[in-house]
Amino acid sequence: MMESSIPHLLPKDTGWIEVITGCMFSGKTEELIRRLRRAQIAKQKVLIIKPAIDNRFSENNIVSHNTQSLPSVVLENSKAINELARDAHVIGIDEVQFFDADILRICKELAAAGKRVIVAGLDQDYTGKPFEPLPQFLCEAEYITKTLAICMVCGNPADRTQRTTVSKEKVLVGASDFYEARCRKCHYIPGE
Repeated sequence: MMESSIPHLLPKDTGWIEVITGCMFSGKTEELIRRLRRAQIAKQKVLIIKPAIDNRFSENNIVSHNTQSLPSVVLENSKAINELARDAHVIGIDEVQFFDADILRICKELAAAGKRVIVAGLDQDYTGKPFEPLPQFLCEAEYITKTLAICMVCGNPADRTQRTTVSKEKVLVGASDFYEARCRKCHYIPGE
């Protein structure tokens, strides 16, 4: 019998962490929304969280680039998550890379308490370097999905986020106004 890499809808006597990662425009939030909607259809208690810094498309919803959305709790930091998740079966966190360093510990505690934790976020920054805390999540997760976009230059599968402005800030929240999806060959670091 072939073992499936897709998790059950609800943990049985255990919890786990699912990671959805990739570059910008690769469908991470779209996949997160799909999984959370399925949990809602199954009448599971779902908590959806997004960082306050991500207000690109909505103040109160997680929103994919193709305009799918779900209402969410907006948080400045991860401190309140354990209390908010007390009655939830499934916890979805979008743009996890924008949370503080405690986010991984909190997600591990939730999984240890029997919760299904699904996080989505960038695995690389605009320079192609690992974007914390995603590398740590990849080590802790039971299920990992890496999404790819289409390179805006050549059309190959893209796994990198190209910043199209010369800003050197590590975090510069934006969408197609500042970023494009690029493949390994077409990606470069602005200003170098």
